[in-house]
Amino acid sequence: MASTASLRTVFARSALLTSSALAFNANGNAERKETKASDDCVHAPHHHWNHTGSLSSFDCAAVRRGFQVYRQVCATCHSVELVCWRNLVNVTHPELELKAMAEEVEYVDGPNDEGEMFDRPGKLADPLPKPYANDEAGRAANGGALPPDLSLMVKARHSGLDYVFSLLTGYCDAPAGKVMPAGLYYNPYFPGGAISMPPPLMDGQVEYEDGTPATVTQMAKDVSVFLNWTAEPEHDERKKNGFQNLVCMAFFAIAAGYLKRARWSTYKTRAISYVK
Repeated sequence: MASTASLRTVFARSALLTSSALAFNANGNAERKETKASDDCVHAPHHHWNHTGSLSSFDCAAVRRGFQVYRQVCATCHSVELVCWRNLVNVTHPELELKAMAEEVEYVDGPNDEGEMFDRPGKLADPLPKPYANDEAGRAANGGALPPDLSLMVKARHSGLDYVFSLLTGYCDAPAGKVMPAGLYYNPYFPGGAISMPPPLMDGQVEYEDGTPATVTQMAKDVSVFLNWTAEPEHDERKKNGFQNLVCMAFFAIAAGYLKRARWSTYKTRAISYVK
């Protein structure tokens, strides 16, 4: 009896330790990432995003607000070359609203019948406008640093979405002893800690159409979600198709199991006797 009680105690403690370890991994390790002394930046902590679940989709309101932040703040320096106005239809705005937005922008087209280039109003098939005519103009306007295109930025950086959010909200004073070169700003999440982009967001910088308070954190979250959408516009459709495929595979698996038991059971269990 004593040995049985001791075994129960051991099993109970093992179960408790296992559940505690699983809870720690789910809650604690998700927020912690190692930063080594040799690293030249701080790794972005993990944040919970509503659309990262297996059956979760993008928050359309957040994507719309993020597009507004991009147009009013980020588009002055950064482009999204892989996104056209038509890609935003029924994602951020209805077709007629986007068509009106596109027509507000002048695009260079041509040549015409006289062989000359001309300006025309934008169309839904046009890409979102670039802030600079070419890369050299972009470097000249930013002290030699070329602002990167943001179309695939979430995919191009380690920790992707978390990195973009942490970078936008991570500006702070440089620690004691670190001398910042002229024209650079301290951001611990940027490699080297010195970034040429000044803090882009301020509280109340954008007036949201839906009345959401435009805090720095809110704007950083929304534009991060929008940039995640630009990198994965097929995100929602991919998850929908994946779920449908899993349902079909489950149906066929059940049908195959039934056929195996009902049709082939006679062959597997029959006995053949040879009589002289």
